[in-house]
Amino acid sequence: MSEVIDIAEVSRRADFPAIPAGWHYLDTAATAQKPQAVIAAIAQAYGRDYATVHRGVYRRSADMTIAYEAARQRVARFLGARTADEIVFVRGATEAINLVAQTWGIANLEPGDRILLSQLEHHSNIVPWQLIQDRTGIAIDVCPLTADGRIDLDAMQAMLTERHKLVALAHVSNVLGSMLDAKRAAEMAHRVGARILIDGCQAVPRIAVDVADIGCDFYVFSGHKLYGPTGIGVLWAKGELLDAMPPWQGGGSMIDKVSFAGTTWAPAPQRFEAGTPNIVGALGLHAAIDYVDAIGLAFIHAHEMALVTKARAALSAINSVRLFGPEDSAGIVSFAIEGVHPHDIGTILDEEDVAIRAGHHCAQPLMEHLDVPATARASFGIYNDDDDVAALARGIERVTRIFG
Repeated sequence: MSEVIDIAEVSRRADFPAIPAGWHYLDTAATAQKPQAVIAAIAQAYGRDYATVHRGVYRRSADMTIAYEAARQRVARFLGARTADEIVFVRGATEAINLVAQTWGIANLEPGDRILLSQLEHHSNIVPWQLIQDRTGIAIDVCPLTADGRIDLDAMQAMLTERHKLVALAHVSNVLGSMLDAKRAAEMAHRVGARILIDGCQAVPRIAVDVADIGCDFYVFSGHKLYGPTGIGVLWAKGELLDAMPPWQGGGSMIDKVSFAGTTWAPAPQRFEAGTPNIVGALGLHAAIDYVDAIGLAFIHAHEMALVTKARAALSAINSVRLFGPEDSAGIVSFAIEGVHPHDIGTILDEEDVAIRAGHHCAQPLMEHLDVPATARASFGIYNDDDDVAALARGIERVTRIFG
């Protein structure tokens, strides 16, 4: 990216009370820290404003219902959805993918059909489809990666057939930071009559997403990676698909009428939101989207790209370090040190007040492809700056001294 970013000026560390001076939080890909604006919105919702939604006829309940549905509308605008009715609130991307698998998948897949995934998918975009495979007799194909760790869309084009009914891919890899050309992938899927689901967990905190422009059929993300609270996530789906999908959980709110003779369902999205929803989580997500939009996703992406460039340069100067993923990885740097287990790297870095992720990152098939048991992963957010990169490099140098 050609834009020159002043890292010190961009960093919003002061907005994040959970990041004390001297602590270097580099695990944003796992979960982002929360800005004061989100914490305040949650505190107000639980403190001054709390009431249930969609049920009470008293004023506070009506006001909370308005706020809850305003959060749905805010998410719809954030994703470029046609209407708020295309937004289903769930616990996170994992639940969103399981919802699609257990509703659309069961209703539309049958023996002989095929699904296409990629080698870099998170377990949450593998296991739900394996569960459906066991129930329906479908087959799962796996798209390979390019040499620098991107989903190989040329290979995907050669693999796709009219037997494929669904393609499910990560927009940004949670391990490699590689970005998918989601629009091209959607065009290729639709060319053979397949639907496409995009896992946007690592994309929405750093790049603008317009589901209409992408042309996908389903898009999912988790709020806690977008500087919002845990326990809230989003499934976006085209309205005609949601209308045709059966419910997957039964209970309050998702019904039209219940009798022992039979039950009829509420329209989407309420059909998929059984029980009392995560009201405060939705309001916290609204505040998080407002916070991110006020800074600007293009600005955030440029900031993180600048940090990735500096981190990769610092780590590549250390002979025993092996870097994974493309040079322009989005906010994520995964690496290994020859002869050192990533857990040991993480432990020593913790002693230096540097917090990273070490492990297989819920992507064991990708680890097998990389021929490593695990990697160390540093991931950046709007609160990071050059000091964090310098602390990471010092910590890695200490690791190499300890292990010789």
